[in-house]
Amino acid sequence: MARVRPKLVFSGFTKAETEKMEKLLDDSVQPLNTKFFKNLARGFNLSSGRAGKPVVKWTEVESWFRQRRQGIHPPVCSETDAPKDGSMLLGPSPANESNDTSKKATGHMQDWSTMQFEAKSSKDGAWYDVELFLCYRKLPSGDLEVLVRFEGYGAEEDEWVNVREAVRQRSVPVDPSECHLVNVGDVVCCFQERKDYAIYYDAHVIGIKRKLHDIRGCRCIFKIRYNHDDMEERVRLRRLCYRPTP
Repeated sequence: MARVRPKLVFSGFTKAETEKMEKLLDDSVQPLNTKFFKNLARGFNLSSGRAGKPVVKWTEVESWFRQRRQGIHPPVCSETDAPKDGSMLLGPSPANESNDTSKKATGHMQDWSTMQFEAKSSKDGAWYDVELFLCYRKLPSGDLEVLVRFEGYGAEEDEWVNVREAVRQRSVPVDPSECHLVNVGDVVCCFQERKDYAIYYDAHVIGIKRKLHDIRGCRCIFKIRYNHDDMEERVRLRRLCYRPTP
């Protein structure tokens, strides 16, 4: 499930659009002027890959190219580059162990190269899927920080995050057949959807109204309380993810 971050600078380009702009930036011999940006934005908006997504403005395309030409890229680490599969993350972090709902996990021990991770952004406290671990550094306290590339975002959104506090194995959407495994008191990752954004926050389940499932799936209502602001909300199962066993 994709994470969407509210932003002052547009970063909603698809992977295909970003790859095309990267290629044009490297190979283009034509001047990058207003006509070029408008034509590129028009092409993006007419493509099937942008169906259901926000319209791209030509000024947003221009901003992307301007940032790249100004050299806004991830900082180069002086330390050894981190393995891109996250294998430097040696086991579960103490801060996140309490978030694990092992009774729900159906998986088995995995190779690091097959595991997927999510990281908590310091900008809004929400969790986003990690595309790459770019490099890492050791703090005077002994903690590790990693520079992460969030999935679906460019280099301008890379962040240094604390491994112990803000990196964990990716949360897993709850299947309707697993509805009965969700109980009051469980810690979940909940999809919070608002007019201007839609992102994932940690929450506790504080109440459940069980209903018979039908052809549409689970009809139960879950009352949750978000950990970051104590706000309460009633949600459907499709908005909940559980924490896998480390």
